[in-house]
Amino acid sequence: MAKIYYDNDCNLELIKDKVIGIIGYGSQGHAHAQNLRDSGCTVIVAELEGSPGWNNAKEAGFQVSDTASMAQKADIITMLAEDHFHRDIFHQSIKNGLVPGNTLMFAHGFSIHYGQIVPPADIDVSMIAPKCPGHMLRQLYTEGIGPPAIVAVEKDASGKAMDIALAYAKGIGCSKAGVIETTFAEETETDLFGEQTVLCGGVTSLIKAGFETLVEAGYQPEIAYFEILHELKLIIDLIYQGGLSYMRYSVSDTAEYGDYTRGPRVINDMVKEEMEQILLEIQEGIFAKEWVLENQAGRPVYTSLKRLETEHLIEEVGAELRQMMPWLKG
Repeated sequence: MAKIYYDNDCNLELIKDKVIGIIGYGSQGHAHAQNLRDSGCTVIVAELEGSPGWNNAKEAGFQVSDTASMAQKADIITMLAEDHFHRDIFHQSIKNGLVPGNTLMFAHGFSIHYGQIVPPADIDVSMIAPKCPGHMLRQLYTEGIGPPAIVAVEKDASGKAMDIALAYAKGIGCSKAGVIETTFAEETETDLFGEQTVLCGGVTSLIKAGFETLVEAGYQPEIAYFEILHELKLIIDLIYQGGLSYMRYSVSDTAEYGDYTRGPRVINDMVKEEMEQILLEIQEGIFAKEWVLENQAGRPVYTSLKRLETEHLIEEVGAELRQMMPWLKG
């Protein structure tokens, strides 16, 4: 079983005399910065001058600078920019500013696990990843609670890397719920696998396949949209609230029987074999290499596929139907 840390395991005083540099004032960055400041920590934000993030951080009262200047001052540097920017940010703006005893922290392990960043040997490398979007992380903190998070230490040069990471977790409010210990490898590989096979790739492909099957059989696209995509939220909310059993308890017996008897025919052994192949590609770094090269080439495949997906009939029908439901915009 995983080791879980709570408030009593975390000593916030360990980081109160340190300068914490937050790279990126976006979804996660704004929440980390504000929660840490409200916990009594000293925070500097690194952003592109003139960007929305720069302006928002300034308006929130933070000291804002370029990344290189921040790296010269910070004891803990938290990388909250998108993965594909990490390598350039590190080599151009962070590496030369690091000194022994600094902590380089992440919220996702991709760039460390796949060697896009190789920090000096005398630097602590750790991860705190809240299991919620940034706006929720901030909201829960202001309500005196917090979401779970995961913690990992890749390099413990100081002998205090885990203690500092846990202090940081407490500073953003996650130790109230619990902080689960993992590794950079486990977090990265399971995160990518979940995104590709279930959360994003699997769900969207399943939705499109169901929609296309009904439309090709002569059913109205509008009806197919409601039955396949719109109602998915109702099911996901039930699963989120109480797991698979609670969802099955909440739906009709007809739906539950169809779940048991037809679901495994759709997600069958062939699907699981393909999932195993995708996991292998993640574990061996094949996907990571592909994604790095895709970015270096200017994202031709990404851009083409993104355009094709926006032109799918389900997007056209959905845009029209959502006009009937103005409350969705709230």
